[in-house]
Amino acid sequence: MVVNFVEELKWRGMLHDAMPGTEEHLLSGMQSAYVGIDPTADSLHIGHLVSVMMLRHFQLSGHKPYALVGGATGMIGDPSGKSAERNLLDEGTLRRNQKALKEQLSRFLDFTSDAPNAAILVNNYDWMKNISFLDFIRDVGKHITVNYMMAKDSVKKRLSAEAKEGMSFTEFTYQLVQGYDFLYLYQKYNCSLQMGGSDQWGNITTGTELIRRIAGAKGYALTCPLITKADGTKFGKTEDGNVWLDANRTSPYKFYQYWLNTSDEDAEKYIKIFTFLTKTEIESLVKEHQESPHLRVLQKTLAHEITVMVHSQEDFDNALRASDILFGKSTSKDLKKLNEKTFLEVFEGVPQATIARIELQTGLDMIGALADKTGFLSSNSEARRELKQNSISVNKEKVKEDYRIKISDLINDKYVLLQRGKKNYFVLVAD
Repeated sequence: MVVNFVEELKWRGMLHDAMPGTEEHLLSGMQSAYVGIDPTADSLHIGHLVSVMMLRHFQLSGHKPYALVGGATGMIGDPSGKSAERNLLDEGTLRRNQKALKEQLSRFLDFTSDAPNAAILVNNYDWMKNISFLDFIRDVGKHITVNYMMAKDSVKKRLSAEAKEGMSFTEFTYQLVQGYDFLYLYQKYNCSLQMGGSDQWGNITTGTELIRRIAGAKGYALTCPLITKADGTKFGKTEDGNVWLDANRTSPYKFYQYWLNTSDEDAEKYIKIFTFLTKTEIESLVKEHQESPHLRVLQKTLAHEITVMVHSQEDFDNALRASDILFGKSTSKDLKKLNEKTFLEVFEGVPQATIARIELQTGLDMIGALADKTGFLSSNSEARRELKQNSISVNKEKVKEDYRIKISDLINDKYVLLQRGKKNYFVLVAD
């Protein structure tokens, strides 16, 4: 039994445009749809997530999703929304990336069950690699006019007076290649719908046109809005670049922090798009947040749901522990549970000093640790005063002047965290 997929997207704010008849087509029984995914990196980033969430909702609605890895189109480059041509990749790199992407997609889509709507991963390189140029322009190219292709917004923008780079023939033909993908999937798998971001509308409708002209049938198009942030900055970007789903590229701690730091306005929008919470649950959370915005209920729920979904409950727990170290109550025990990468990220930008490891074998005195050997505090007398006022901590535990820092205090066998008051941190690095 299918449920109303289009209705689900509407209330979540995930529907930008749909070809007339799409909703009725999907309600008539189980259908197949695909989303194209760029394989030019070995990880998805959160900019891909809206399309992936659409595929998941599609599957939950009783339909069959196809994730198309663009091995062939990745060798060309999509001009949509781009101001320059992208770097082209070799087949070996694209295959490695495909494997990594399927692993990530498996966290969202059911590829392995024997359900009739189990997801399928396809790569357009598998059907494009054996088509000659002459075959393509004869069998596909003749069905679409240059006038039709020139009318697409993505082409117009690149050919406009403001665009300095112009547009290569390779990029110009991209919409034909993507259109052929849709035709191929329609003919081989009866895949009748293509979904993507609103910037893909032109490419998707080229596919529906090919299906109409070559197969004499009807294909459908559906797009989601491009995600924006209320402050005008780019969604999915930080000072370090993209927010990736791969923990080696963006740690679970930084991933969690990205969602936790969203504005109230964005959190209310994102919780509908990036979680599978029900309409009732979300309405209740929004009401609770509006009554006590300082508690940041929406941001905390959003960050929890998406971090567990993309990473794991354990990764979320570690990220929460790391956040509490900076902003909440935590202990030396909590601090020592952090791995080195997370520790360094939590205390990124905190002043450091290197001390000889041998000094810790006999114990480094607190005056030396705070002033004489590190410069954390300006003088020995200031160090004594702060110690007497009980404002100095070693690894989040208050200490007196008679405390000596030992090997057993090391975090990850390398670091010691000094703290004056609530927010003044300093890291000792044992070498």
